[in-house]
Amino acid sequence: MNGTGWLQRTQARLRTPQYINYTYDYVENIGAIFAKAQITHGGPIILFQPENEYSQATADVTFPDRTYFEMVENQYRRAGIVVPFISNDAAPHGYLTPGTGDGSVDIYGHDAYPLGFNCANPYTWPDGALPTNFHTLHLQQSPSTPYSLVEFQGGSFDPWGGSSFAKCTTLLNEHFERVFYKNDYSFGVTIFNIYMTYGGTNWGNLGHPGGYTSYDYGAVIAEDRTVYREKYSEAKLQANFLRVSPAYLTATPGNASNGKFVSTAAIATTQLRGNRTNFYVVRHAAYNSLDTTTYTMSVPTSAGNVTIPQLGSVLTLNGRDSKFHVTDYDVGEFSLLYCTAEIFTWKQFYGKTVLILYGDANENHEVAFSGHENFTVVEGTAVRSHRRECYNYWVLDVPGQSPYDNYTTSNASSIIARGGYLLRTVSIVSNSLSISGDLDETTAIEIIGGAPENCSSLLFNGQELAIATNAYGVITGRIVYDAPAVSLPNLTDLEWKQVNSLPEIGSDYDDSAWPKAGIKKTQNPRKLSTPTSLYGSDYGFNTGNLLFRGHFNATGEESEFHIRTQGGAGYGASVFLDRTFLGSWAGNGTGFEYNQTLTLPALHTGQPAVLTVLLDNMGLDENGKVGTDQMKNPRGILNYTLVGRDQSAVSWKVTGNLGGEDYRDRTRGPLNEGGLYAERQGYHLPDPPSTDWRSANPTKGIPSAGVTFYTTSFNLSLPTGYDIPLSFVFTNSSSNTTGVSSFRSQLYVNGYQFGKYGMTSPSLADSRNILF
Repeated sequence: MNGTGWLQRTQARLRTPQYINYTYDYVENIGAIFAKAQITHGGPIILFQPENEYSQATADVTFPDRTYFEMVENQYRRAGIVVPFISNDAAPHGYLTPGTGDGSVDIYGHDAYPLGFNCANPYTWPDGALPTNFHTLHLQQSPSTPYSLVEFQGGSFDPWGGSSFAKCTTLLNEHFERVFYKNDYSFGVTIFNIYMTYGGTNWGNLGHPGGYTSYDYGAVIAEDRTVYREKYSEAKLQANFLRVSPAYLTATPGNASNGKFVSTAAIATTQLRGNRTNFYVVRHAAYNSLDTTTYTMSVPTSAGNVTIPQLGSVLTLNGRDSKFHVTDYDVGEFSLLYCTAEIFTWKQFYGKTVLILYGDANENHEVAFSGHENFTVVEGTAVRSHRRECYNYWVLDVPGQSPYDNYTTSNASSIIARGGYLLRTVSIVSNSLSISGDLDETTAIEIIGGAPENCSSLLFNGQELAIATNAYGVITGRIVYDAPAVSLPNLTDLEWKQVNSLPEIGSDYDDSAWPKAGIKKTQNPRKLSTPTSLYGSDYGFNTGNLLFRGHFNATGEESEFHIRTQGGAGYGASVFLDRTFLGSWAGNGTGFEYNQTLTLPALHTGQPAVLTVLLDNMGLDENGKVGTDQMKNPRGILNYTLVGRDQSAVSWKVTGNLGGEDYRDRTRGPLNEGGLYAERQGYHLPDPPSTDWRSANPTKGIPSAGVTFYTTSFNLSLPTGYDIPLSFVFTNSSSNTTGVSSFRSQLYVNGYQFGKYGMTSPSLADSRNILF
């Protein structure tokens, strides 16, 4: 569970009336929005998940709590949700399955992340990680509902100090998709959701302590929205095959068996047996094998048992690969008696049927047709394209009748095209075909099928192309890519202005308007170790940097300051006595809190002194279990000792983002800014009052510990009609003896916080990109 910051200062927990009362207003309003988007109103919502990973609890609470879960369901029903409820058990525990009593869902589903979240060894697939019993569990737990994998691994998060999303992309690459996703299909999964297909970016303070600004996730689509990753194309191949294979939906999965249907025990095969069509999923018995294994198959068909291949060759399975073989597979008016090549798609167009098959370079394949003798190989060898050549094919649906055909494709007419970096949409008006898409180079384009029968024009992004049509009705053309003239400012050469953003360390700084940290009893589960609470959320400051100022009059006996702070993984903190820098905790990827012992300079009797603590709050923790209060782990000062004095000798003030929970910037929202002086003054917003500020360049850094705010302006003129991903690059140009960066930075563009650069980038020697 993720909770809002104000929950930190309540005793509310998941099942308490106080917490439940808080949820009614939220569900009533958000539920009404969802209700309008249901399929019953012509929208895309066909299922609704009322809770998230309600799957584990501490021993002292009732679990699963059917009364609680039914209450959540009822809240959404009252808000207008009528579509079926689906669950996402964090693992296949079988909780709250249909027909088991109060709180039961309509469709049971679960999650699976079989390779976990450590990407440090991206070429290692550990033994035993491939699921083998999901179909068996489905029959035990929820046999009357579609088998649903509601979250299946599509990548991995990467923590502060982690190994990098580049390594996650390698670990969870196209080979992972081939082996693990096809293994899921072998269980007969029919509701299949990948987490994530696109991860994106944690803008502002949106991220939790377990992750940094980027949420690329090693996903199918990269953070900058590009689709260059091969796993994107592999996912496209699989999705298109399933879409044109309705017999899969009614096939009955068997159990994987080593050596069954194939000539070697080195290969495991699962048969999905249909009324007529059979599917065979083959993989290595040792799923992580890197071997190349040859084999033959012996399978039943409508023509009797057949040994494949028939023409004296063998089939080949490369390491970390998996394949679909089919028998008695219908392709329009044709039927494939068997096919060892994989099917990308097939379509019927104006008296012709187009079938696209593929395999890898070192493979031989056979396909046998039954019921028809006349077919033509248009391209490829033995009716086959290379897998990577197949990546260039696209199947685009012609828009159907609103509203339902906006979101479904079962009856949609389509085209099959080849060429282009990304083809997006198609429309047909009379005899004209119009395609939209993206290019990264000049390319040939082919319309294999689906164009109007007497197509007279082909447009790409509104520009008409010169076309030709061959004897098979294939339309060809050429799309010219005009590379955009992109001129970006050199940030180093711009005129920058700077202002001190830590004036709070000055003895003359006036903090009289700050809230007094005077709460003597907190509602937070962590009881106080200090005379008054120094937890940010107790004073309404839940996000971004926190500042504490501790006032005392010196006796001359003070020698050290011990302080224990907590800010979440990756946080940092700095401590000053007046203008004297005492020390910092630069942070690491695992430290949620830190104890420091800091030596004080000599103080004189009666001397007023101020301790200033700046803490970079990395966000609130998540609750992984019902009954825990992890999300209430406070952010701030947990304990302190001023050696030679009582704790009560220090009186504290605290501040954070301007207005706290009554935040002032309603446009950019509550997670955009924190408590740094420049943020509280609004200097990060457009047109700060910088005319009289000193000129200085951020690449020069600052000579001593502190916080400096830099601002500049420039005109960004990008050509229209192009999607141009940009990023800011920060480099570890300064570090301490551990290799940890000695600075932190936050980036604002037109008032929006684009992200944070911290001490523990994924590779300490690497630069970090912040997407623009």
